[in-house]
Amino acid sequence: MRPSRAPRALARLARPARLALGAALSCALCAPAALRAPGALAAPAAPTAAAAGGERLKDIAHIRGVRANQLFGYGLVVGLNRSGDSQQVRFAMQTVASLLARLNVRIDPQGLLLRNIATVMVTAELPPFARNGTRLDVIVNSMGDAKSLAGGTLIATALRGHDGQIYAMAQGPLAVGGYSIKAAGGGGGGEKIQNHPTVARVPGGAIVEREIPFTLKDSEEVVWQLFEDDFTTAVRVAQEINHNFGRPIAIAADSRTVRVKVTEAPEDPFEREGHVARFIAELERVPVVPDAAAKVIINERTGTVIINQDVRVDPVAITHGNLTVSIAQQNEVIPASPLTPGQSMVQTNSQVDVAEQSMSIMMLEKGQSLRDLVDGLNQLGASPRDLITIIQAIQRAGALRAKIEVL
Repeated sequence: MRPSRAPRALARLARPARLALGAALSCALCAPAALRAPGALAAPAAPTAAAAGGERLKDIAHIRGVRANQLFGYGLVVGLNRSGDSQQVRFAMQTVASLLARLNVRIDPQGLLLRNIATVMVTAELPPFARNGTRLDVIVNSMGDAKSLAGGTLIATALRGHDGQIYAMAQGPLAVGGYSIKAAGGGGGGEKIQNHPTVARVPGGAIVEREIPFTLKDSEEVVWQLFEDDFTTAVRVAQEINHNFGRPIAIAADSRTVRVKVTEAPEDPFEREGHVARFIAELERVPVVPDAAAKVIINERTGTVIINQDVRVDPVAITHGNLTVSIAQQNEVIPASPLTPGQSMVQTNSQVDVAEQSMSIMMLEKGQSLRDLVDGLNQLGASPRDLITIIQAIQRAGALRAKIEVL
């Protein structure tokens, strides 16, 4: 009996159908971004090989306009244990008298003898998008001659912006990271101070009362500003953003600014409200390898030297020696000659010794890196102070390919 050919015919008919379905799926996956549904954010593309181990964009840049604002205010701290402002701080007494006057208590400021209050300056930072009721940490700093703010409580203080408007109110018990203890009866050597007892914090001590109007939902462009200006880094940021979204939406405007065009928003009003926030969240995760100029940072006051990995040196020979001069004095008594009316004399004898430490010459070849430079200077026995002088001398010789910044 001859086998049926129906299964083979069905298989041949099904094969073109599978091919057509596979082609349709591949075309749907490869469709350009312009043909996708409006408001649909593209799936993040794999980072380029150069940016695979890079930093996130939000770690090297911030969005223009999204920043904190500084607040400050003048207030009083009460409840101190005789460690507040003295009588010499006249504005402290005037502040107390003014406060009591607002509470319908009339007194003479000259008659106040208070040591349990302190006048303070209160500072805080109003973060972006802070809403009414948001809690802020505040820093309290003594303005008078108070010895310590330990145990005190900040009373209601208005925190103002640079425009004079009140944005928050601060109040609460102080947290002091130090102490000041003085022995009873006073006297020298009877006081011990640890850290700064005249500076304190009030965690969550301020409540936002006024909001700063700012919104992102209608933004058509997001401007990123690099923390460190560099043309190479700015161009890399734009390239990685364009690669991540599959189309040119970013451009480097200068060495610090990168402009990014916001993608199309969805039609649904609820989804449109958070479209820009979702778009920024994707931008923050874009990996970028930042570039940096070769720099040597020098702090001559502390003897600190910081050298980044891009520093290179040209061929140069370095030698460094220490010259030590010692002067010793010795008094010698010369007695008078016997049977003479003379007196004994004291003669001072000085002895000068000069010792020079012999040092070898170190050779650095062209293009040697930070490790080679540090290893060579350590072989010469150079101290941090000597290192500063040697690096400056290498630059004067034209062999240091880096910028020196002195703090």
